[in-house]
Formats: sequence, structure tokens, C-alpha cells
Amino acid sequence: MPVRSNAPCLSAGLRLALLVSLCLAAWSAAGQTTPGAAGEPGGDDDVIVVGGDHYHPPYEFLDEDGRPAGYDVELTRAIAEVMGVEVRIELGPWSEMRRKLETGEIDALQGMSYSEARDASFDFAPPHAIVHQSIFARRGTPPVESLEALRGKEVIVQRGDIMQDLLIEQAVGAKLFTTDTHADALRALAAGQHDYALVANLPALYLSRELGLTNLVPVARPFSLRYGYAVKEGNADVLAQFSEGLAILKNTGRHQAIYDKWLGPLEQGEGLPWKRLGLIGAIASALLLLILGGIVVWNRMLKREVASRTEELQRQQQQLIQADKMSSLGVLVSGVAHEINNPSGLLLLNLPVLRDAYEDARPVLEAHYREHGDFPFGGLPYSRMRDEAPSMLDEMLEGTRRIKRIVGDLKDFARQGSRDLGERLDLDEVVQTAVRLVDNSIRQATDRFEAYYAGDLPAVRGNAQRIEQVVINLVLNACQALEGRDQGIRLTTRHLPDDGAVTLEVRDEGRGIDPTTLSRLTDPFFTTRRESGGTGLGLSVSAGIVREHDGDLAFASRPGEGATVTLTLPVAPADDDDASSQDER
Repeated sequence: MPVRSNAPCLSAGLRLALLVSLCLAAWSAAGQTTPGAAGEPGGDDDVIVVGGDHYHPPYEFLDEDGRPAGYDVELTRAIAEVMGVEVRIELGPWSEMRRKLETGEIDALQGMSYSEARDASFDFAPPHAIVHQSIFARRGTPPVESLEALRGKEVIVQRGDIMQDLLIEQAVGAKLFTTDTHADALRALAAGQHDYALVANLPALYLSRELGLTNLVPVARPFSLRYGYAVKEGNADVLAQFSEGLAILKNTGRHQAIYDKWLGPLEQGEGLPWKRLGLIGAIASALLLLILGGIVVWNRMLKREVASRTEELQRQQQQLIQADKMSSLGVLVSGVAHEINNPSGLLLLNLPVLRDAYEDARPVLEAHYREHGDFPFGGLPYSRMRDEAPSMLDEMLEGTRRIKRIVGDLKDFARQGSRDLGERLDLDEVVQTAVRLVDNSIRQATDRFEAYYAGDLPAVRGNAQRIEQVVINLVLNACQALEGRDQGIRLTTRHLPDDGAVTLEVRDEGRGIDPTTLSRLTDPFFTTRRESGGTGLGLSVSAGIVREHDGDLAFASRPGEGATVTLTLPVAPADDDDASSQDER
């Protein structure tokens, strides 16, 4: 479909915005005031109202607390910040928000696909994304290659969406059924209603995974559309501000950072090749097994030696063993991690490109299949491979990510850590920072999270970042132990003056831990969550950090009664306070 460029109109809009800005600056310097239209700073109403879809993730949606979130929302707020304007973001049903733009109830839509027909009623800023439109079907449904192939078919589209406009405009002849959101369209299709759904590709992939709609697959990607800010035709002032703000964000790299945060993971996760990935995975697994085998054999030898000593010598020897083990493992990991990360990174970078190549070749393969029947493809019949290949590629990409995650955990486990343990820390502040960092994981795990801070705790000596890492690990483990949102987590800090220590207690109401498992929690590579991606290094790394700080990490639990983890750190000596005061003087 030909797309007409609107660059001349945008240039005129930018010139007009610059002229308005100069005039306002001159009036302000002269001490004058002037009434402004909606969206003009300094006018009677200087708030720009920006609308969007209330359920179109990851572009724009209302989060669990009913607040606007997503790529479009963060981009709008960034533009408002660099342009020094105030915006109010209003999300609702897409058809309703489009009507409000037409009637002037809102000033702009933050995400609207461009078409020539829409250009007659709206003005568009330069695009901030390219949206690929896909035709989704249930597994086993005959594939289609273009919009024309939908003639006579029952097709679900979002009400007021660009795909509804284009199907009507091009007189495709499909029987249209409209829904309020992409999610409603996908649910209806998954439930067996109608033949196909025509929706944006990334939101559909995101929603299919979130809603568990495993029987849906994209069967065609007919075209892509420019996606950006839209205003009612003639509203050049608002358009110019968003165009200029977007240009600033692109030039500073901030736009790319926002794009990568929200859309990058989905684009990378669209899949890819398998044979070479399988070979790399096998090599990496073999290397990791060698490392693990060597560690197990060496650890057993050390245990036999330590067993012949007295109780006091055994305690001291265990500390030496841990130090030696960390050093030896660091030597092993430093070489292996580099060799594994390089090919893994190359695969993660190139796999999306190869998947696009496969998708581009698929229409040709389908045409050959329809004309000549089944044929060998990768050693298997094509009729089988076309359904199996996407899931095979997804599994291999996940395998590569797991390799990278394991290597990262190994590096964390073997890292000696910063020797700078001289910071004066307030445990309450460290815990509050850690809680903020994992706030999203907490909200997803439970409706009952409580934190009680002692206040006025004496300072401890250490490294704030590494203690924060320990707290994050303890809180995440507590979240993973819960079996329902009604089970809670409670954090409590205390001062123990008789022991000269401060403590953090993390208690969860989860499934609990049996005595055998409890004694092995800090053993390297011991995990009860291996099937869900656990590597068994988190608590081992945390225990090592606590030992560096002359502290203690204690666990208490009974099956079915939750678990309590207590982190104890010694209070900084009094002479540290005197030295600190002398430095300040």
C-alpha cells in the first residue's frame, strides 16, 4: 500500500512552534501575559491531555494499580520533561479515545498508526515506532498470505483500529467482528470463535503469553505501519511540541533506551535457528558439567581431611576451604565464561535476523507445498516442520538465555568481591533501597507485604551494594516460596545492644523447608527450583558476602509453616564514630 510522506507539513509545524516560542519569550521578558490555547504553557489551560488505549500492552495499558504504563506512556512523560510542558495521560477504550480526539476533548493520541485516509482528519508527528500487523489463527487453521485471502472469512479486529479501517477501505470482503481490545480479539479466537484475528504483532505475542493462549499462531504478517503521535488536523502547536521533543529524545539516545526497555525483549523473543544453537548448548553443558564434577570431587577430598580434626579446627578449616574454593572456581570460570559468553551473545544477536529470513521464505515454501505437495525440510516432512519449527526455535533461544544466566551466576559465585568494606551503613536505608528495587516482584507475589524498621539503628561497617544484593536475594526467595497472594511476607529490623549487632528478619508464610533441605541451603548449586531456572548459587553467594562482613545468616523453618531468615551484622566500633567525627571537623 503506498504511504504518502507528511514531512513538509511537519517542517512547517516545527517552524511555527519556534516562532510561537520566540513570541512567548519576548512577552514574558516584557512582563506581559497572553491567553493560550490548550497545551500552551502560560495560557489559561496549560495541561496537554494525551489519550491512549487502556489495554494495548506493551505500548500502553493500565497497570495493577490503575495507573498508565507502557512504552507510549514513558515516552510521553519524557517528551513533557524535555519540553517543559505538563501533560495528563488519559487511557480508555480505543474507539472512545479516537472519538475524543475528533471532537477535541483530548489534544493528542500518543500511539496511532498512519494511513492516507487518517491523514485527511489528523496530523501526525514523525513515527516513534514501526508496528507490524499480523494475522493470527488457531493451530491447524489453513494459513493465508495476504489480506485478499480473507475474503469471505470471519475476521476479528479491534473497534476503531487501523486494521478495521483498512479492511473496509480496501473492500476486502471479509466478515468483520469487532472487540474493544486486542486481548478480547485473541480470547475469542482461542475459544473457537470465527476464523482469524487481525492485530498488531508485538501486543498479540505479549498477550498470548500473558493469557496462556497456546493454541494461537501468527500465520502472516501482511504489512507494517508507522506509529506515532496524532493530533486533530490543524493543531500545529501541540504537534510541533511533540515532534521537537521526540527529536531531542532520539538525538540523546533516550528514545532508544525506552524502546529497548519495553519492546526490545519481545522483539528478541520472536525466536530462531536450532542446529548451531544446539551444538553450542551441548558444548556449554559439557564444560559446566566438568566444572561441577571437579568441584564435587575436590569438595569431597576436603571433607575427608577436615573430618579428622577437632571441632574447633574443623570450623576454622571450613573458612579456609571456602576461600580456596572461591579462588579456584574464579580461575576456572574466568576462562570458561569468556568462551561461552562470546558464542551465546552472537547467537542472541543473530537469531532474530535468521527468524526474519525464515518468515520471509515461508510464503515461497507454502506455495511450493500447495503446488507440489509435501517435501523434505531439514530431514522431516515440511508439513510437520512448519508447525514444529517455531516452538523448537523458542526452546533453543530460551536454552541460550539459560546458559547466559548460569554463567552469570557462576561469575557472581566466584567473584571475590570488593575489598572496600569501610562504608558506614544504616541497615534500614539499605533494606528500604532493596525493597524499592524488587517492588514489582513483591506486588506480583503477594497482597500482604509488611516492613517494620527499627529507626535510629547504630551504623555498621561494610559495602552497601553487596549487603543490598543479599537483601534482594532473601526477599526474592521469600516471594518464590509463597503459594498464593493471600500469604504474606514481613521484614523487621532490630538493634541487639547486648550482642553489639543489628539484624534483619525476613519471614514468609510459604510452603516451608524440610530439615534435610534446610541444612543445605547455602551449598553451591543446591536448589529446589532447578525446573524453573534456579541455579543454586544465590544463597551461597549471599552467605559469602555476609561472612566478608563478619556477620551471620541463619535459617529456621518447618514444612507448611513458612520460613524465617535472620541476617545479623556487627555494629561498627565506637572508635569508628570518633574517627568519622574527626574527619568531618
